[in-house]
Amino acid sequence: MLRRLGQSLSHCLLKVAAEDISCRWFQKVRMSQRIQARRLEGVDDNIWVEFVYLAAKYSTVNLGQGFPDFSPPPFAKEAFVRAVNGDPMLNQYTRAFGHPPLVKILAKFYGKLLGQDLDPFSNVLVTVGAYEALFCAFQALVDEGDEVILIEPFFDCYEPMVKMAGGTAVFIPLRPKGNPLFSGNWQLDPSELEGKVTARTKAIVVNTPHNPLGKVFKREELKVICDLCVKHNLFCFSDEVYEWLVYDGNEHVRIASLSGMWDRTITIGSAGKSFSATGWKVGWAFGPDHLLKHLRTVHQNSVYHCATAAQEAVSYMFEQELALFGTPDSYFVQLPQKLKQKRDRLAQCLSMVGMEPIIPEGSYFMMADISHFKAIVPHPDDADEPYDNFFVKWMMKHKHLAAIPVSAFYGTPHKKTHEHLIRLCFAKANKTLDAAEEILQRWNHQQPSDPNMQ
Repeated sequence: MLRRLGQSLSHCLLKVAAEDISCRWFQKVRMSQRIQARRLEGVDDNIWVEFVYLAAKYSTVNLGQGFPDFSPPPFAKEAFVRAVNGDPMLNQYTRAFGHPPLVKILAKFYGKLLGQDLDPFSNVLVTVGAYEALFCAFQALVDEGDEVILIEPFFDCYEPMVKMAGGTAVFIPLRPKGNPLFSGNWQLDPSELEGKVTARTKAIVVNTPHNPLGKVFKREELKVICDLCVKHNLFCFSDEVYEWLVYDGNEHVRIASLSGMWDRTITIGSAGKSFSATGWKVGWAFGPDHLLKHLRTVHQNSVYHCATAAQEAVSYMFEQELALFGTPDSYFVQLPQKLKQKRDRLAQCLSMVGMEPIIPEGSYFMMADISHFKAIVPHPDDADEPYDNFFVKWMMKHKHLAAIPVSAFYGTPHKKTHEHLIRLCFAKANKTLDAAEEILQRWNHQQPSDPNMQ
């Protein structure tokens, strides 16, 4: 009897031990497998994470990131304070797809500009910045195997957003025709563009005014894209966050307003860029309901809701702009006048040290050619690293001036072919531009034998 009990106990202990070993083996196998979802493959690196860290590490004058370090207009700050301190319900949830006062004024304001009778509840979606609007567009309308045409250079989030949706980015470059130091001379080749369209092409992304180049697409250039979209039944995602920042008499043309485009276009905008309040993170998407309803599905199952008080404040700000539209008192008139002066000042300063600025027609940004420095500033040890990437890190460390390498705005196959360009932001306070000018003046007076030039 005791022997049988001992054998039974031994059998149980052996079984438990075997199960424990099996469990640990299974856990080890699981741990050795992929942890992250496949949709994250190839999108983990981010230029902003690295360069924001370096800008802080070297205490730089930051002309890299695209945000103004001056205050929004007084009426904007007053509107936010009033929203926070007013109705207690403005501190609570509001309608998921957009605060009613905001979607109503956006529909009224932009309906005339787009030539559409916008329904505030079906043609307008409020998002957490334009970034979320872009994300919703890609997630909602791009599927596994779809191709999306991206115009190079392009804002760097477009490609990873295409990949995360399961799509494939197809690149088409802007090339300078004539003087490359004028952004308007960078153009698409219509035949090359049409050659990029296949049976799998789903959409094309348009960004005007353009980041990082500062190009403002002309009506005839957009017409080429329109004709292509209509011919091949393509969607258009139009990133127009810099719509009010246009200089030298250029005109911002909304592609959704052109013939045949409303029913196939998602237009994306930003209160942060329009009112110099990027941290508020209020953006929007306009479009026909048969497209926008799918963006609403992504939004409701991810972010769901945007900050109520910020939306209330932005609704008031648009009410004011509607009353002042086109007059000298309009912020949308005053801001580009202010930024044009800053653009011209930065261009002059960059020229002092041998950089060749590419004069932008719009946006916050200016690209500059750094070819002059290839004979002065050392090259990276890693042959695969684009020169502009190395140069910007060198400049932050030795000159304490931050910029962004333009190779970051190109697809992997083309990064090395545009490694002679950097991007700088001129939407900065005068004291920031003063500090940048001081750095550039000191740089200009240094000899090539200076240890910081080696």
